[in-house]
Amino acid sequence: MSLTLWCVLVAGLMPVLTVGLAKWGDRSFDNANPRGWADEASGWRRRAIAAQQNGFEAFPFFAAAGLVATTQGADAMTADLLAVAFVASRIAYVACYLANQPTLRSGVWSAGLFTALALFTSPAWS
Repeated sequence: MSLTLWCVLVAGLMPVLTVGLAKWGDRSFDNANPRGWADEASGWRRRAIAAQQNGFEAFPFFAAAGLVATTQGADAMTADLLAVAFVASRIAYVACYLANQPTLRSGVWSAGLFTALALFTSPAWS
């Protein structure tokens, strides 16, 4: 399996890991009512929940881009580099969210979007 597809797997798991950070060690977490808990979260935990939601929003386009690149003849090395760059941008995005750095976070989000766009279109210019 290509590195690009492994990155799709990692990106798919990242939202779950991100919200896991928010839940970890919080004695008020209620598995019987997780959405109620999320509504009441504050501070960095609330930002981790928001980062999780954005991760779920960003994932479908990246997954499609990875599949397009791997099935439509993109240069494998280019696709792999773009996929790794996307995952790295998502890690940086979560870090910016947790650190409450909204301007930097927006720039990192934009970098991830452009990386996914490049991955999606990479078969056309390979």
